[in-house]
Amino acid sequence: MSALDVVTFGCRLNVVDSQALLREARAEATGDVVIVNTCAVTAEATRQARQAIRRLHRERPRAEIVVAGCAARIDPQRFAAMEGVTRVLGEAQDAPVAQSASEGQTRAFLAVQNGCDHRCTFCVIPFGRGPARSAPPQDAIAEARRLVASGRREIVLTGVDLTSYRYQDVTLGALARAILRAAPELERLRLSSIDCIEADADLVELMAQEPRLAPHLHLSLQSGDDLVLKRMKRRHSRAEAVRFCEDMREARPDIVFGADFIAGFPTETEEMFARTLDLVEACGLTHLHVFPFSPRPGTPAALMPQMDGAIVKERAARLRAAGDAALARHLDAQRGKRLRVLTERGGLARAADFTPMRTPGEEPGRMLDMIATDHDGRALIGAQAGRG
Repeated sequence: MSALDVVTFGCRLNVVDSQALLREARAEATGDVVIVNTCAVTAEATRQARQAIRRLHRERPRAEIVVAGCAARIDPQRFAAMEGVTRVLGEAQDAPVAQSASEGQTRAFLAVQNGCDHRCTFCVIPFGRGPARSAPPQDAIAEARRLVASGRREIVLTGVDLTSYRYQDVTLGALARAILRAAPELERLRLSSIDCIEADADLVELMAQEPRLAPHLHLSLQSGDDLVLKRMKRRHSRAEAVRFCEDMREARPDIVFGADFIAGFPTETEEMFARTLDLVEACGLTHLHVFPFSPRPGTPAALMPQMDGAIVKERAARLRAAGDAALARHLDAQRGKRLRVLTERGGLARAADFTPMRTPGEEPGRMLDMIATDHDGRALIGAQAGRG
């Protein structure tokens, strides 16, 4: 009896890649095969992937283990040497970019960009993903229309460096506008993580004009201190990040922001970290993803003077606490509001601005009109007003 499974680590783009790997493997697999799609964004992500491979080999000793993803492409020899691994896949940089993943997903992820041309000092992803490349608009539009025809209510545009999307003279904002025009039945179009300094004028204009473009942006900020940003080789300043959030909020008053931050970057002082904490309020952030700094071999940041691990952990905890408080304030402000939410697995749903709401017992993939009555600090609690 044959079996084919995939274990995915990392970002939304990896979810898309895993579905593509599954489609290819189904045509070839004849025995017990497990694909492990790895992530290299942090040392912990790579460690977890290796741990999963060892566990899979213990549990399914006869299975062929195929390793793919960023961590495998950056260090193929190390993964190939692991017991049970039969194959390590390289990077197919000539593969089509406009691919999607929707099997088993409430929303569909549509990859329209891959790779990165920037060299942030903490990041190894460009070495795993290769140079930036963008999908032809007609391919992205065709895939979006297919997803809508299959019943998807929400599509998330994703990529490694999404705001660098450019195909000839088509920017990300122009692509989003074209998708919404070509798929009038699509209820929501959402963007994954973006770089505020790269956001094009078309995108800002579309956010102000198009209610179907979700009023939620997740920003790759990393720090709130200009010297740390410079040492990271980020391309925005603190002032530019604050101004971007102000401009977007003026264009779309109901917009909600999330952000990625790194705590304990080499040479970060307490004063520098305080400016990152302060940025949560200065930008009006709601959803935070906090990563304790971990050095990645081969990156300039790994050669910088490293901070004590206990300090890094403590700062990450303080930053997460600031994020929890910001989310609680946002949830407080939602009481009494009518929200249209898309249900997910596990009794949770998301509003257009990504606000979470508890929906126990509801099957995923439904649009519900809810009245927010309370919250538990992590998600809204509500009463149903209608069903879609």
